Amino acid sequence: MVPNLNLLHVICFALLFGLCVRTHAELFTAIADVEHLLETHKRIIDDLDFYIEKEEKRLSTLKRHLNLYRKEHEKAMEDIPNYLGNPINAFTLIKRLTTDLDHIEDSIKIGTEYTKNITMNHTDVKYPTLEDLAGAAQALTRLQETYHLDVKDLSEGKLNGVIYSTPMSAGDCYELGRALYNEKDYKNARAWMHEALRKYKEENTTYSFKESDILEYIGFSYYLLGDTRNALEWTHKLLAVDPAHPRAKGNIPHYQKSIAEEELRLRKERRGETGAEPEQEKPAPSTEYGQKERKAYEALCRGEVDVPLEISKKLTCRYLTENHPFLRLAPIKMEMMYLNPDIVIFHDVISDGEIETVKRMARPRFKRAVVHDPKTGELVPAHYRISKSAWLRDGEAETIARITRRVSHMTGLSMDSAEELQVVNYGIGGHYEPHYDFARKRENAFAKQGGNRIATVLFYMSDVAQGGATVFTELGLSVFPVKRAAAFWMNLHPSGEGDFATRHAACPVLQGSKWVCNKWLHQGGQELLKPCNLEYQKEGIIRQIPRPVPKTYR
Repeated sequence: MVPNLNLLHVICFALLFGLCVRTHAELFTAIADVEHLLETHKRIIDDLDFYIEKEEKRLSTLKRHLNLYRKEHEKAMEDIPNYLGNPINAFTLIKRLTTDLDHIEDSIKIGTEYTKNITMNHTDVKYPTLEDLAGAAQALTRLQETYHLDVKDLSEGKLNGVIYSTPMSAGDCYELGRALYNEKDYKNARAWMHEALRKYKEENTTYSFKESDILEYIGFSYYLLGDTRNALEWTHKLLAVDPAHPRAKGNIPHYQKSIAEEELRLRKERRGETGAEPEQEKPAPSTEYGQKERKAYEALCRGEVDVPLEISKKLTCRYLTENHPFLRLAPIKMEMMYLNPDIVIFHDVISDGEIETVKRMARPRFKRAVVHDPKTGELVPAHYRISKSAWLRDGEAETIARITRRVSHMTGLSMDSAEELQVVNYGIGGHYEPHYDFARKRENAFAKQGGNRIATVLFYMSDVAQGGATVFTELGLSVFPVKRAAAFWMNLHPSGEGDFATRHAACPVLQGSKWVCNKWLHQGGQELLKPCNLEYQKEGIIRQIPRPVPKTYR
């Protein structure tokens, strides 16, 4: 079989895949981990280059393609953060080190043992897993849905009209669709299979799959989505391409029977033979609220909502000089983003040197970011939080202790019961869906940590080209990352009750790598700094706040 001529990157390395040891999954959950794949990438390039020299005549085609693939690698090495910050590049890098390796291994049998001996001796490289591929595929669809991206534009390497990467091939689209199908995301799987079919017909390339394979996925996706008529239509197209296809022949009578039964049911309904119309079940209030919040969240991520005029006209910028005597010598630039609850941005409060120290210390400790299970209070991974995190103690380095002191100066709060500094790097399409930082009464969390989380300080350690905003879904506020700045807000009312207006989320990263670190402050030690009063908010009730308004364009 001839390798795909138009694939973005190094698909010829597939012959190594089945023979090498895989690392633990979840590389897709932090861009910092995907960077290690470039080391694997380079090692495979070197190995294949040597192998091709030994097998010049038999593998001349591979050598010719290898030069093309090396160019893509060089492009990546010119600016690794921006290259891997592009979700399309990150997905295709994972893809060619997973499924593409499988396909090419089947096409090259001679010399496999030689390649195995080289690859198995490399203990210092990482390989992604099929779980990483599935995670990357889901990330692309998350970006597609949140930012209203067109599948065709994505396949051509465009993000919001800007071309960031080489176009995807039919093979890329097919594997993306297959990964989504296996995750039971049939709607998006169908869309990517349609794109795979379009490119397949345009490309003069031999793949490990055939046109009939794409048509079968499209047809059965329609069926699983309840559209039997289109399923039947696409199955007929499949039979036109492959008349002997065994599953297609069996599916057609099944589809025809389903369509006939549906038509009979509709005729009976029109004649009134089925009795009274069943009462349509109304969505539960929580479900209805969730749908509204989801729409608000996505609109905020796209920057389509303005803060109400009655709030925005009162917002100010000033120098912060109180809270600590040191601030009289080095005042902090302070920007009000919202009032009641107060959302503040402190500018230029962490230096580039401190950022690099924090990142260097965190990288070796990164683990999949977790959330508190409301039932058990245990920390568990969740699909709605895609990132990796690490925790740094003040005693480990003066830099960390200095950042903690600065948080105290900025906020005027005690660090006696503060949590360690959490460092987070978001993965491909990395996000954290709407949540509260404080624990609600029914949740078993923070019992041993000096009370509830009274405040949050979130440092932005990188700029993000597109996406990655911190959004407050109840307030209609979007805060886009600005390197060296920090966001600050109080999570609790003065009474100690949680402020439900502080519900917030981290939007998916569309282009770039998002690094943040945060400090959560607890109630312990704040008694004289933030004394309680009788303001009370019942559980689950959000006080009246000005209604967010859609952004107007002039």
